[in-house]
Amino acid sequence: MIPRLNSLWLHHLITLQLPSYFSLYSSSFLHHMATLRSSSHILVFPFPAQGHIIPLLDFTHRLALTATAIDLTITVLVTPKNLPFLTQLLAAHPLIQPLVLPFPPHPSIPSAVENLKDVPQRCLPALMHTLGQLYHPLLSWFQSHPSPPSAIVSDMFLGWTQRLASRVGAKHIVFSPSGGMALSVLYSLWMELPRLDDPRDPTAVVSFDKLPNCPKYPWWQISGLYRACVEGDPAMEFIKDIFHANIQSWGLVVNSFNQLERPYFDHLKRVMGCDRVWAVGPLLPLHDHDDLTVSVHRGGSSSVPLDHLRTWLDACEDGEVVYVCFGSQVVLTNDQMAGVASGLEKSGVRFIWSIKEPSVGHVEENYGMMPNGFVDRVANNGLVIRGWAPQVAILSHRAVGAFLTHCGWNSVLEAVVAGVTMLTCPFGADQFVDQTLLVEELKVGKKACEGPQIVPNPEELARVLAESVSREKVVERKGVMELRKAALEAVREGGSSAQDMEEMVKQLFSMQA
Repeated sequence: MIPRLNSLWLHHLITLQLPSYFSLYSSSFLHHMATLRSSSHILVFPFPAQGHIIPLLDFTHRLALTATAIDLTITVLVTPKNLPFLTQLLAAHPLIQPLVLPFPPHPSIPSAVENLKDVPQRCLPALMHTLGQLYHPLLSWFQSHPSPPSAIVSDMFLGWTQRLASRVGAKHIVFSPSGGMALSVLYSLWMELPRLDDPRDPTAVVSFDKLPNCPKYPWWQISGLYRACVEGDPAMEFIKDIFHANIQSWGLVVNSFNQLERPYFDHLKRVMGCDRVWAVGPLLPLHDHDDLTVSVHRGGSSSVPLDHLRTWLDACEDGEVVYVCFGSQVVLTNDQMAGVASGLEKSGVRFIWSIKEPSVGHVEENYGMMPNGFVDRVANNGLVIRGWAPQVAILSHRAVGAFLTHCGWNSVLEAVVAGVTMLTCPFGADQFVDQTLLVEELKVGKKACEGPQIVPNPEELARVLAESVSREKVVERKGVMELRKAALEAVREGGSSAQDMEEMVKQLFSMQA
């Protein structure tokens, strides 16, 4: 068994558990790259949401490591307020350049907002639609550039860039921050366009009979983006075209690995009509040193100093801490906050609870308020973090044994790499699909609660929390440790993800591709 880590610092995750990313490329691959064109240029276009932009930048870091072999130039397109996300990447790779274009206005998005984390999830269709206005400024940039990119790698929510790539003669690669199963479900929705026979029955079931294992979901668990569009959102046709364009793209890169979702990658190859589907994950953080600013710049600021967090965890026993986090988008209602708080208190477990700060509007609408006296009552057992938490480092600490999670895909992969049991509490997006994969197919997770409006039962939640870190053998724990081993092997030289990354780069830059 590969040992768990006993330090918070991110560099241990890389240097003790994984080879340097420079060693991920085989000597034969580097020799092949040296025979290709002397210079190449790629445009990378992330979607401005934390769960999307961070993994694509981690992928860009991996891609940039080939620069010494082929003189690779990478341009990353962002809007002004998203430029700080590039700080680490630009410092590490001088051949990466930012392209900053003004954020297009939209009546549904406040003028100071350029990232989904700063608006409710219901603004996602508007954000996707307004970014489409960058087509013509980006086309002008291509046409005026002395050496324009020969390829565009863009987030799956930016599928309109496939049309741009066709116009300028560039290859187009879709980057999926979601897993292969979730993407398969999403593509099926936009190809088949299922609708309710009775719009008043949200419990009606949608079946995905063409997918492996034929999953089924009640309407309320279907992608909120899809439901909003088919129920009358004016951006419907534009967003449908985005996903149809994705399917027509030259290639697809997924932040996952074959041992986790192989049947779904085979399915996606059939959907796209080609073998250019590459699973290159799990993508890990850019930096491998212990600078506090790594955690800050990766996602934001935190209410708890990293030194204090490290000291608190180091004082805990192995596997006794439950980490609680529901992602960068979810703000709990006051009743949900009370339910989670009561469950944690009744369980008696040691815990870290990372809470997204509510906006003024959230507070006015009864969201995000911590129950009075909770923090003081649990001071001996728990630690509450408001704002950004260094999640990769927390999960990697030997003291953390379980993770109460919303099942966002980045969180899933980080838990797998850390070997931590997942207690699932999906709210929306692709999270219900991820729960199916974890609980029903892979048997590495246990349901805790589910639904955007559900208020957890404190007694039931307390039981699940206590069992997850008990000294008794937990079946899910054994399964996730086996997945952890497979994930680490996938990104080592010769592993499935390392090989897929090499093959993608070979085909992308080969003169014959």
